Amino acid sequence: MKNVTLRQLRVFAAVARHQSFVRAAEELSLSAPAISMQVKELEVEMGVKLFDRSSRSVSLTTVGEYLLAPTKRMLSTLRDAEDMIARFRGLKTGPLDVGMVSTAKYFVPRMLVQFRDEHPGIEIRLQVCNNRDEIVGLLEQGTAELAIMGRPPQGYPSRAEPFAMHPHVLVTATDHRFAHAEEVPAAALAEEGFIAREPGSGTRAALDEYLAAHHLSPRVVMQMSSNEAIKQAVMSGLGVSLLSLHTLGLELKYGLIATPNVQGLPLMRRWHVVHNRAKVLSPAAEAFRYFMLERGEAFLAEHFPH
Repeated sequence: MKNVTLRQLRVFAAVARHQSFVRAAEELSLSAPAISMQVKELEVEMGVKLFDRSSRSVSLTTVGEYLLAPTKRMLSTLRDAEDMIARFRGLKTGPLDVGMVSTAKYFVPRMLVQFRDEHPGIEIRLQVCNNRDEIVGLLEQGTAELAIMGRPPQGYPSRAEPFAMHPHVLVTATDHRFAHAEEVPAAALAEEGFIAREPGSGTRAALDEYLAAHHLSPRVVMQMSSNEAIKQAVMSGLGVSLLSLHTLGLELKYGLIATPNVQGLPLMRRWHVVHNRAKVLSPAAEAFRYFMLERGEAFLAEHFPH
């Protein structure tokens, strides 16, 4: 293994985490062919196959599974070394690795612009995850120092600090019978077909919580892992959905979607900034944590007045 590179190991860990060459390429800002080439070179160097590939999926071989654990430890140790060096250099330069659930992509990048303007020497590396399990994986592996998410992780030694309220509302097409109603009773939702996020996502958990509280069991007519796809389906009249208000800025501004006044809504949850309690934050991560706690609520109130 004397010719194995850190880049190859980072690529290997990313492909193993996502079980996808395409998603690993997105995380590492590389092309899918470049990811494939790095994996192939690593396999040639080691003389074994690390992944089983099919037309639809990628999975670790037995050897790949054995290699993954020491690879994670090595990359985590390297990240700790980078953090230590960053503390010696101070806050002027250094990397900042942030993970976020997909719903947070509607505001976190804009907040990062403000943060970068105040700290131009910091290299920001942002990773978007579909659900809470992926976020926890990034924190466990040290791939991200901080995470922006709704529900804090359970059974994981993290510190989760709320920085803003996170309302969820019912969304419908603008010509839906609920759109202009003065108030919609919760029981009326039993007759609707819901377009829902996938199990494991915070948005799906919010929907399940609301339905359980009102003893409702409506039909889930479609399940999607993308807020954007759900909004398009709702606007087309395929069904209704429960979504974070923070995903609806443009649609509400231009009157493309309706948020009826429904009994028991909005469902109020919280946004959290989360980190591994066992790790000391780098100066860059500590600065961004403080930035979110100090300015997050005001920023969301300004940009999502609805």
